[in-house]
Amino acid sequence: MAHLLIVDDDANTLASLARAFRLAGHEATVCDNAARALDLVKSQAFDMMLSDVVMPGKDGLALLEDLRNTGIALPVVMISGQANIEMAVRATRLGAVDFLEKPLSTDKLLLTIDNVLKLKRLEEENRDLRQRVGKHEIVHSGEAMRRVMAQVDRVAASEARVCILGETGTGKELIARALHERSARRAGPFVTLNCAAVPAELIESELFGHEKGSFTGAAARHIGRFEQASRGTLFLDEIGDMPLVMQAKLLRVLEESQVERVGGDRPIAVDVRVIVATHRNLDELVKKGSFRQDLYHRVYVYPLLLPPLRERAGDIRMLVGHFAAQVAAQNGWKPKPFRPDALDALERYSWPGNVRELRNVVERLLLLADGPVDADAVRLALPGAASNGQGADLPRFDGTLAQRVDAFERETILAELKRHNQRMTDTAKALGLERSHLYKKCQALGIDLRALRKGEDA
Repeated sequence: MAHLLIVDDDANTLASLARAFRLAGHEATVCDNAARALDLVKSQAFDMMLSDVVMPGKDGLALLEDLRNTGIALPVVMISGQANIEMAVRATRLGAVDFLEKPLSTDKLLLTIDNVLKLKRLEEENRDLRQRVGKHEIVHSGEAMRRVMAQVDRVAASEARVCILGETGTGKELIARALHERSARRAGPFVTLNCAAVPAELIESELFGHEKGSFTGAAARHIGRFEQASRGTLFLDEIGDMPLVMQAKLLRVLEESQVERVGGDRPIAVDVRVIVATHRNLDELVKKGSFRQDLYHRVYVYPLLLPPLRERAGDIRMLVGHFAAQVAAQNGWKPKPFRPDALDALERYSWPGNVRELRNVVERLLLLADGPVDADAVRLALPGAASNGQGADLPRFDGTLAQRVDAFERETILAELKRHNQRMTDTAKALGLERSHLYKKCQALGIDLRALRKGEDA
C-alpha cells in the first residue's frame, strides 16, 4: 500500500481518483491547489504525487519547481487535459517521472503508479546498499587480508557456524557482516550483541526476550536478538565472556532452534545463522572450565583468524586514506593530505588497538591539524608519545609470544592510564576499547587500579 497525494482543482477528478486508488489498496490524500500541496509534502510523508498542470493561481509546473528548489525528492506524475509537447518536456526537465493526458484510463493510471513505486523502491534499495558498502567496506591490499577474504567467500554461502578470532579492534564485526552480505540470508536482518557489554543478569533477556511483568522493570514485552534476527544472521561478539549459565541456555537454542522468552510459557521457533567472535583463546578457556566444551564444538565449526594490524602494515596507507575521507565527509571538513613522513610514522607504530585505534588516530589528526598532516603531528597524536619520544617502535620483551603480548599490553595500558590521570573512559577511548573490556583487561594483566589511583606502582 502506498500513500498518494492527488492535486487537482476539479472536485470530481479528485473524488474519482481517490476512490480508484483506495479500491486498489492505496491511501489517498486530496488537495485542490499547489500552495496547499507544498505545505502537505513538507509536513507529511507521501510515496508519490499525482498533479494536474493547469490550475488557478500556481500551476503544476510551478509546484514541480518549488519541490525541486526545496530539495523534496518525491516522484510526481503530471496529468493535463491541455497537454502539448512543450509542456511535457518542461515537466520532465523539472523532475516529473511521467506525463498523462486526460481523460485518464484507470487501468493505465494504476499501472503507471505501480511502475513508479517499483522504481522508487529500487532506487532506495540501491542507495541503502551503497551506504552500507561504504560504511562497512573492508579496506585491504596485502596478502594477509586477501587470504581472509578468500575464506569469507568460501564459507559465506554455507550455513556453517563461523568463529572469528582476533585481537580487539581487528574488525571482527565487519567480517561477520561480510559473511552475512555474501550469504543467502543477505535480505534478512543482521543483528549484533556484545556479550561482554551486557550485564550477566540481563543477557538472557537480550538474547531470548521477555514477557511483560516477568521481572521487576519488565513493563512491556521485549523481543530478543534471536527473534529479531529471524531469517538473518545473529553476531555474538566476545562470546568468550558469556557467563557459564548462559552458555548452557545458548547451547540448547543452537541444538533445538527454539527460544523461550523470560516469563514465557511456550517455545518459539527461530531460523537464524549464528556467527561468534572473541579476542580470547577458547581452547584455554575450555581447559580452565570457564567455557563449555560442548558449546565450543557447536560454535567452533569454521575458525577464521584475523591478523592484527602490525602484521598487515602494508594496508595502513590505504586505510589512512579511507578513514580520512570517511571522517572528513561525516564532519563536513575539507580533506587534509598526509605527508609521506606521516605515513611512514604510522606504519612504524605497533597499533595495539589495531584498525579501530588507527581510525581514532586519523580522526584526532584531522581534528588538530591546520594543514597537511606531518610526522610531528603523528608523534604527538600517538598514545605514549610524550613518554617514549616517538611512539613508533615495538618494545622488546622476553618470554613466549603470549607472555610478550601480555607484557606489551600491560605497559601500553599503564602508559595510557598515566597519560589520562587514571580516567578509565578517556583511556578506553584512546585505546579503542570498550570501557568494560579495559576493566577486564586490567584485571587479567594484574593491573591494580586502586593502587594506581593512590599513586602506587601497580
